[in-house]
Amino acid sequence: MNVRLTSDPAEFQATTFPFLEADPVLHTLIMTNVADRVAGRYPAEAGPAYFVSVHDDAGEVVGAAMRTPGRPVYVGALRADLAAEVAEAYAEVLPELSGVAGDRAAVRAFGQRWTELRGLAGAGSTGRVAGTESRGTRLHRLDTLTPLVAAGNCRPMRAGDVQLAAEWMSDGFPAEAAFLDATWAERQLAQGTMWFWEVTGEPVSMASFRLPLFGVSRVGPVYTPPERRRNGYAGALTGEISAKVLAQGNQACLYTDLANPTSNKIYAQLGYVPVADFIDLTFTA
Repeated sequence: MNVRLTSDPAEFQATTFPFLEADPVLHTLIMTNVADRVAGRYPAEAGPAYFVSVHDDAGEVVGAAMRTPGRPVYVGALRADLAAEVAEAYAEVLPELSGVAGDRAAVRAFGQRWTELRGLAGAGSTGRVAGTESRGTRLHRLDTLTPLVAAGNCRPMRAGDVQLAAEWMSDGFPAEAAFLDATWAERQLAQGTMWFWEVTGEPVSMASFRLPLFGVSRVGPVYTPPERRRNGYAGALTGEISAKVLAQGNQACLYTDLANPTSNKIYAQLGYVPVADFIDLTFTA
């Protein structure tokens, strides 16, 4: 195996996308992140991103991973037997990492090798990983859409919604506040990728979706203020957005938090079916 590392998203795209596009739903997170960077849609960051491609003895790509500033390494659906070499590649350029996310087996293999390389607590124990699983997510693909009904109606985002969208994102996704800001909201407005659910003219929920890439649009984030929840607004809005994605001839997919049974139930009712589960592993000293 041969592992190659680059900070050039265009180079990484040219190298890995022929491999990743074979399953654009499974690889949606890496592909959309890289495509946004190549297209100049990604906000400025403090420091470089590092992208890794894994090649077999014939030079063919068999795996990919990425690490963007301020985030853990994302290995996605990487094969577990490739994870140790990916960890070694990142150890050469990033002596400190907060963690790793992706397929459980790959994450555990990465974490084990990282523990050994960095001499973290437990490194002397065979197979030990110095870290804790902090979150589980599930990737879903829309099968057959079953719309959900709620009071109110769906409408596209307007210029006057930019600040509200930024405030709601800050409230609902504080860890992502640096990315889901007013600039991000303005981009959704320009792209026509954000919609609101409103009742008697008042916004009560919002959701966005990614521009299609290789025939796939990822729905999210979706947010409803706490005082407006349990009225079916988010489910109805997600159904409306999903229908728009389908009408454009694309597949729809989305991620859910496995710790939130309510959202998982709602998306299942809409017709979303599980594709893969992922975990976040946070390293400990």
